[in-house]
Amino acid sequence: MLELDLSEVRGIIFDLDGTLADTMPSHYEAWSTILERYGLEMSEDRFYALGGWPTHRVADLLISESGRSLDALQISIEKESLFSETLHLVQPIEHTTSVARKHRGSIPLAVATGATRDICQLILNQLEIHDWFDAVVSADEVERHKPNPDVFLEAARRLGVQPKNCVVYEDTDPGLEAARRAGMAHIDVRQFYTPRRVT
Repeated sequence: MLELDLSEVRGIIFDLDGTLADTMPSHYEAWSTILERYGLEMSEDRFYALGGWPTHRVADLLISESGRSLDALQISIEKESLFSETLHLVQPIEHTTSVARKHRGSIPLAVATGATRDICQLILNQLEIHDWFDAVVSADEVERHKPNPDVFLEAARRLGVQPKNCVVYEDTDPGLEAARRAGMAHIDVRQFYTPRRVT
């Protein structure tokens, strides 16, 4: 676990998928099944490069690149439904959940995620950490998504903490860029955690 310099930190903000929860392989497996159904493709490397993007944005991008007329909303619904079937298998990422466990109740904590509110709550409930956080901001609640800073800025606002006094835990390049744009310190979870690769 990376220790924080608490002299400057007034709030800690966590991404969810791939940061608190070991969900990224399950997300990719769900994507692979649904994309095959619709004749679309996304490599595992590209999936990780788009980490932090909401499902519907990924669907929109892949459909646009294919030049076909497909229903992005329907694809998103099917993908999230398939992912939801695996939620009972989701495990915490101990390195980061230990940080939240250590500081809950003493430093304001938030989750800021590209997941929808319902999926976010299901994951937090599965991990039994839903009551650890003073604020949860999902993709439904901001207009612009990572790498834009909106979700982190909204989390800081709800915590009542200045962005410069927040530290973000993230596992993707878009998420880390969002933290930079928000003016927040950030820790790349990939320094100490590598998810299982599917292919």
